[in-house]
Amino acid sequence: MDVKDCMSKNVCCCTPETNISDVAKLMCDNHIGCIPVCDTNNCVVGVLTDRDVILRTISCNKDAKTTKASDVMTCGVCTCKPDTTVEEATKLMSDYQIRRVPVCDQNNKIVGILSLGDLAHYDHEVGKQEVCTTLENICNCGKNTKNAE
Repeated sequence: MDVKDCMSKNVCCCTPETNISDVAKLMCDNHIGCIPVCDTNNCVVGVLTDRDVILRTISCNKDAKTTKASDVMTCGVCTCKPDTTVEEATKLMSDYQIRRVPVCDQNNKIVGILSLGDLAHYDHEVGKQEVCTTLENICNCGKNTKNAE
């Protein structure tokens, strides 16, 4: 199975200039936790997660109305192509411990996003064990968190 067969195709994006308050509203309104940041050509230049909003904005006492997406986004985003196999995509997600992968065409333009939720939705085709293993690999941070004690 290829990524194009199970990715979400309607992707909410923002620009590097979008303020964090608007990004958070976009996340809330669309019930999503990740927003690709795209340039004027719709090419991915970064991603913002709900965690980024909390850890890189709120906890640092930055003003969400004046802080731009480019100030707190993650750069060097891992992406995949629509014809990437799901097995390759889950390995990427596992290796980099990421829950969502923007899907880009040959020109780096966003065409979709693959999330753990998408994998779970297509678990019959992907394989329940593949989904579970990917989730375990993403969440396994070496048990170095306070809650793991």
